[in-house]
Amino acid sequence: MADPLETRIVSSLIKVFADDELEAPPQASGSCLRGETYSFQVAYRAQVHMRSLQVHVESELQAYISLRTVELAPAEFINYHDADEFVLRTTPGLYPDPLVPLNNERGLTGYPHQWRSIWVSVDIPVDAEAGAFDISVKITDSQGKSLALETFKLEVIAAALPEQTLIHTEWFHVDCLSTHYGVDVFSEPHWERIEQYIRTAVNHGMNMILTPLFTPPLDTEIGGERPTVQLVDVELSTGNYHFSFDRLERWVDLCNRCGVKYVEFSHLFTQWGAKHAPKIMATVDGQFKQLFGWNTDSRDPEYTAFITSFLHELIRFIDDHELRERVFFHLSDEPGLGDLDTYRAASELVKPILKDFPMIDALSDYDFYRSGLIEHPIPASNDIQPFLDHGVEGLWTYYCCAQYKKVSNRFFHMPSARNRALGIQLYKLNLKGFLHWGYNFWYSQFSKYPINPFQVTDAGGGFPAGDPFLVYPGEEGPIESIRLEVLTEALQDLRALELLETKLGREGVIALLEEDLQEEISLTVYPHSSEWYIRKREQINAVINNNSNG
Repeated sequence: MADPLETRIVSSLIKVFADDELEAPPQASGSCLRGETYSFQVAYRAQVHMRSLQVHVESELQAYISLRTVELAPAEFINYHDADEFVLRTTPGLYPDPLVPLNNERGLTGYPHQWRSIWVSVDIPVDAEAGAFDISVKITDSQGKSLALETFKLEVIAAALPEQTLIHTEWFHVDCLSTHYGVDVFSEPHWERIEQYIRTAVNHGMNMILTPLFTPPLDTEIGGERPTVQLVDVELSTGNYHFSFDRLERWVDLCNRCGVKYVEFSHLFTQWGAKHAPKIMATVDGQFKQLFGWNTDSRDPEYTAFITSFLHELIRFIDDHELRERVFFHLSDEPGLGDLDTYRAASELVKPILKDFPMIDALSDYDFYRSGLIEHPIPASNDIQPFLDHGVEGLWTYYCCAQYKKVSNRFFHMPSARNRALGIQLYKLNLKGFLHWGYNFWYSQFSKYPINPFQVTDAGGGFPAGDPFLVYPGEEGPIESIRLEVLTEALQDLRALELLETKLGREGVIALLEEDLQEEISLTVYPHSSEWYIRKREQINAVINNNSNG
């Protein structure tokens, strides 16, 4: 008779589907560096319905181990009709993604003939003892009878991951927190949620935070609006503007406390071409009202006077808080070649004022870049090649819904290897930053209405499932996802490669990365095998260990 509970240890790059046979090979060991989070899964399948199963972990590393259940999330819009074939499946259904902290009071449920998994994370401190450590995961019934035991051996290498040099932002939508949790914008409960979500972001390699000077003019229907989330108070009296930066100061203090390195100021003009002013609220002769918005042409003299006055005051704030080396500005997100005139007007207005600060925008048209209106373009990963060919320095990249052919990405239906690939790609191309628009976007496309992220994962049919957000809104704070954890692993790979470079040199590292590949790594060419990433990282760790002084 078959065991009532079948188990298998598999890597973090395996997506365990409830309705499919688990074909992934077992993985019983691995290694990591100090200061790294290592994850693996204990997959399990019950033969009969089993309730209140208990999970116990025993290890010398026990204090650093967390257990979470991999829950299922629904996906309706999977991908576009002409997508490539590097996907796991193309059908709507339930996909493994949310990682919910394991609660032994509630217990684990075994569903008959369904594979499920437990996500095991080991957060190794920077000063951890080196060596090999067993991690035993035992599953018992509610009476304590042992049903399964799996043991994983983790070797901690006597070398620490270096600090992340890549600048990484996943756009943080504070209005979504207010809407979902039902708290007033910038009330104390809202600030508590903001801190929770920023801490989670920082813990997963996001060292830059989108900062809403005014309500960010992003993913908003033309003529529509998002809830007001404005850190700067504006007052207009006797024809003069007065600004209060008290909330912005609190925001910066919070970012400092959480370990945020860079402050990314929200866009000064609307998305897709800088044609209008963002929504800006102000107190005018004692009445709180909207000053600017969709009805304001970006070249309107009143807005020109406003933004000029504001930016000079903001620079004083930046200098008073010693932020000059930490701030970045945006003009307009994703302008096209047809938007040159409005973008030029916006650039010529603010550039003389902000000449000492980096201006970054998602911009994928190389001919647009040649206009000289922006020095720091962020081209999409599928449009970056002309920028690389012309030797543009300091390049970042981004991907979102439109990057679904050949390049790496993190939609629900994509294998985790396609997410993990980003780390080696960023290293190979020597890219300096990575941007994504969706850390916690819990509205429909164009922000027309709020959605429940546990039920709707495609922004109301707007984007492929998995594009709009990396975290779910739990009652106690953010619930992380498989996609967020694997993205973090990719960034850890990047940091490990940078450490290896101090020992082998850059050419030596690239040679090691590509020694078993038929083609050179690029943003469209990279290994598709999950096992390759596991093996390659083990090889990198071994070389670091052999060249380490301890």
